[in-house]
Amino acid sequence: MRIVRKLLLLPLVVVLAGSACSSGSKPPKPPDVDGLKVFTVFTQEPKSRHSTKHVTYDHTPPAGGFHFPAWLRCGVYTEPVPNEFAVHSEEHGAVWLTYLPDASADDITKLAALAKGNDYVLVSPYPGQPGKFMASTWGAQLSVDAADDARLKEFVDSYAGGGQGGEKGADCAHGLTPDEARAAFDKANRS
Repeated sequence: MRIVRKLLLLPLVVVLAGSACSSGSKPPKPPDVDGLKVFTVFTQEPKSRHSTKHVTYDHTPPAGGFHFPAWLRCGVYTEPVPNEFAVHSEEHGAVWLTYLPDASADDITKLAALAKGNDYVLVSPYPGQPGKFMASTWGAQLSVDAADDARLKEFVDSYAGGGQGGEKGADCAHGLTPDEARAAFDKANRS
């Protein structure tokens, strides 16, 4: 009898989970921040945005677009992370804080403080990015010269968890680690 009840509940769980990831959620109002760039990424339904191949992005770091079907676990990383997985996290409402690899330990600590206690913030180095410190999310990006620039906190406060990628409420805290993401990408692309 328990098995039957569990099987009957499964479709309900699937429907409820799907509604939490609906593409109809309204993105947050952009903050009035000097230097903020806001743009339209595209309007495809979330499932049609998936790709298991490398993607060329219009922005560096990426701020939305096609991405791998699995997302990256939000958190603080000291090595670059795979774009296609970080973009999926952005679709869930993550803010990706990036820095040039020559940033000081003090600056990285300041960025990590913006992620502390927030399941929708990802921090990592990004070699070759155009700004010293950048905040990116689905359809918005900000570049600043200092890790303690108040605009970074305002960006995080305005966007983190906001669902601007169309999947508000979708998980970011339990995605893949960068190593798991690389392994998943390699597995998907074996011939």
